[in-house]
Order: sequence, then C-alpha cells, then structure tokens
Amino acid sequence: MTQEAVDRGARPGVSDADLVTSRLRQAIVAGEFAPRQRLVETDLIEMFDASRGAVRAALAALTVEGLVEKVRNRGARVRAVDLDEALEIVEVRAALESLCAARAAERVDEAGVARLRTLGEVMRQAVEAGDGEAYSQANRDLHQAVMDISGARVAPEVVQRLRAQNVRYRIRLAMQPNRPATSLPEHLEIVEAVCAGDPERAAEAMRAHLNSVYQATRDYFAERG
Repeated sequence: MTQEAVDRGARPGVSDADLVTSRLRQAIVAGEFAPRQRLVETDLIEMFDASRGAVRAALAALTVEGLVEKVRNRGARVRAVDLDEALEIVEVRAALESLCAARAAERVDEAGVARLRTLGEVMRQAVEAGDGEAYSQANRDLHQAVMDISGARVAPEVVQRLRAQNVRYRIRLAMQPNRPATSLPEHLEIVEAVCAGDPERAAEAMRAHLNSVYQATRDYFAERG
C-alpha cells in the first residue's frame, strides 16, 4: 500500500483492493460517476493511486454488489437502475425491514429507545429547518438503528446492498422540498412502535413507510419520463 493511500485514511491490514473498492463505492453512491458512465481502468488507477490488480478487484467486487456492470467489448460501467428494478428493490426492502422492525420491538432496551428517539428528534428539527441533507442522513441512521436493535445478521447486509443500488433515487427523493415533511410522521410512527415494544405495529409502520417510498419512487420516474 502506498504512503499516499495511508495518508488518505487506509487502515493497517486493509488491502489496496479493499481500499479502492470502498472509495469507488463511495464515489458511485455520491453521484461522482453518472449511471452508465464507463469506468476506465487507467483513469481509476490514476484517481486512486492504485495498482491495476486492485482496480480490477474493486470492479469485480462492485459488480457482485450490483453497482457496476461489465459490458462485452466495452469494459465496466456504472449500472443504471430502471423503474421496475427500483420498485422491486423497495418491495424487497419492505419485506426485510418490516421483519427487522418487529424484531427490534421485541428486543429494544433503554439504550435503543434513547437512540431511536434522538434520531426522531433530529429528523423533526431537520424538517423545521428545511435541511434536506441532515434529514437524509438521519433517515439512513434511523433505518440502520432499527436493524441494529433487531439483532438480525443477514438482513442488514442485504438491505445495505439494495439501498446502495437505489441510492441516487433515495437521495433525490429525500432532497425534494415536500418529501421530508411527508415521510417524517412515517418515521416517527416507526420510532414509537418499536419503543412501545409492539412488533405488529412496528412491522406495519415500516411497511407503510416503504409503501410510501414505493409510490414516491414511481412518481419520481414518471415526472422524468
């Protein structure tokens, strides 16, 4: 691993390939690469100051995750998600996250209650301040908190990959002026249901929220033709 890679925040024991995979994933998720944009190995080697082997390993790993696709005779590119796939991702998330919400309600303790209520308050303040970026981050943190509290080990990894594939649309939805105000009551109901220790209510609250995301996703695609 190069000294420059270390200076950028690499940790001892983390390979060049893992570092490039992480940084390229973050760049794709942040929208630094557009859907269907080619990922040229020589450009990535220079961008990340990495070896060709590390870049190829990163592209292979992100292909498995669904963020990158290989095109015959053209190399790799950022994979685009169409409406049908975006909606299916939300449906699968609803099934998994409602299960996690029910389990979180069964397992929640005082620390978990405090964590959820704090995030709910952060979301409320973000809506009042019109801070879409803060709301979007708290949104992600709340969903992660529910999964953490649930104690699930398989579902969180699956959901994380699904969310990564849909990340552009999630961010754009969250940043729309009316979306945070619409989804805030949905998130607060998830918080209250889990904190009340009511598995059925928690599962239904999560399903209702993701059904709302499903409709918002459909509307988002329709508005953009």
